[in-house]
Amino acid sequence: MSTDEAPAPGNGSATRGGRTSAAGSALEKSLRILEAVAAPGGPHRLAEVTAAAAVPKSSTFRILASLAEQGFVRQEDDGRYGVGPRLRGLSALVSGGEPASIGRILDELRRAAGGQTVHLALHSGQTVTYIRKLESEQPFRTASRIGMRMPLHTTAIGKSILAHLPEQEVRDLVAATGLPPRTARTVTSARDLYAQLAEVRARGFALDDEENEPTIRCIGAAVLGPDGRPVGGVSITTVTFLVSREEIEAWAPALRAATRALAPLL
Repeated sequence: MSTDEAPAPGNGSATRGGRTSAAGSALEKSLRILEAVAAPGGPHRLAEVTAAAAVPKSSTFRILASLAEQGFVRQEDDGRYGVGPRLRGLSALVSGGEPASIGRILDELRRAAGGQTVHLALHSGQTVTYIRKLESEQPFRTASRIGMRMPLHTTAIGKSILAHLPEQEVRDLVAATGLPPRTARTVTSARDLYAQLAEVRARGFALDDEENEPTIRCIGAAVLGPDGRPVGGVSITTVTFLVSREEIEAWAPALRAATRALAPLL
């Protein structure tokens, strides 16, 4: 791919491969398209994004497809484009500007779980991205951090998201990514994963029992959007030598209540 050059002073256009383009460089186009997608009144139709970004329709469509694949933009079922989870996560990282009630809900969950670590993550294609982490009041720390992207099949949040996706979409994801192990306990069989997802749907929560990180046990539940699709999830994270599986499962009602409270805020 050729490199865009800066426009000559005063000519108002960019040079690309010896040709001028009033739309600007690929980076400028992408940034204007992101601004158009994030404008109030969204999600927006392709024609609206094209007009607002002043980028040719074919280029807008191509850039939107790439941004959607990376999780910065989300394409709705009706074809409109809205802000994706990675862009929301980036916004939270930069400004901490999410509604104050999100922090309150997560803090209440942490207190209900005896001061254990609480994570909030958003669904981003084949991964989840952590956008909030409330550290445990206990004398231990997990390796997770805000902005970290994790596989769906190894985490409690990820499995709770998979459980609420259409079956064919899950099968396509498994075919595309495989089920690589992160620990000796990671589920690496598609049949076993599908059986676990059926249990998640029945119980309303998922477990990660040392499947993503040794000695770490988590319980997670999905946050569902208005259309019933998972936009993200919440988890409570503990260490196996302090909290048993039975104890962590007892926090499921508080966890599900938190996901319901968060749904209109994400």
